[in-house]
Order: sequence, then C-alpha cells, then structure tokens
Amino acid sequence: MHVSQILKSKPEQSVITIPPGSTVAAAAALLSSKRIGAVIVSPDGRQVAGIISERDIVRELGRRGAACLSDAVDTIMTARIIGCRREDRANEVLQKMTDGRFRHMPVMEGEVMVGMISIGDVVKARLSELAMEKDALEGMIKGF
Repeated sequence: MHVSQILKSKPEQSVITIPPGSTVAAAAALLSSKRIGAVIVSPDGRQVAGIISERDIVRELGRRGAACLSDAVDTIMTARIIGCRREDRANEVLQKMTDGRFRHMPVMEGEVMVGMISIGDVVKARLSELAMEKDALEGMIKGF
C-alpha cells in the first residue's frame, strides 16, 4: 500500500498547522481541541518549518514547568523534519517512523506539504493489507 492510498482513506484531508511564533500554550490548546498528537508549524499551511508534538510539550513542562507555555513553538519544535512522498510504501514509512522514534510525518511533494500521516494510519493500512493477503492465500489453499 502506498502513502497516497493512506491519505485517501483518512476522513480529514487537511493538515492542521500553527504559525511560527505561536505560543506553546496555543499549540497545546490546538492539540487538545482537535484531539491530535502533533501539529505542523507552518507560515502558510504548505511549507514546513517544524513539528511540535504532545511529547515535546510534556518534555518541556517536565523540565521547566509552566513557564515554557509562554515560549514560542519555534523554541521546542523539531525543525529537522523527515517526510515521505505519496508514492512511498507503507512498510518503508513505518520503518522510518520506528527508526526515528516519531509518530507523525508530513507527506511532501518537493518542498510543499500535501498531507500528514500518523503511525496509527500506517499500522491500520498495513493490517488491512495483511488481512487481504491472508484472505487471498486462504482462497488459493481452499480453492475459492
């Protein structure tokens, strides 16, 4: 299965973003209200400046306390982003996420973000793919 198929299966096609310079508190509120685990930091909704996750916020809260909530997202976001392309295969993306120990990945066309997938999206796609393979093998064995 390709990333393009995963994107098509997602109920929400748009990517939630927050502008650079926004506060960590604003990012936390956005994550909470949208019930998501990460948000892309972007000046225009297409260019990726970074990503900030709930893990990033919790790590800073644990380290510095509530004072970090007034900081700009730029100060704690991950700026070195690993993305994928629509034509990448789910198992390759899953390997990148596992190796990098992150759970969210922007889908890029060149320098432009066209979507975002989570590790949950990729695992769901792989399970679906494996179920189809199992059914096909059972059909061959049983003569269906």
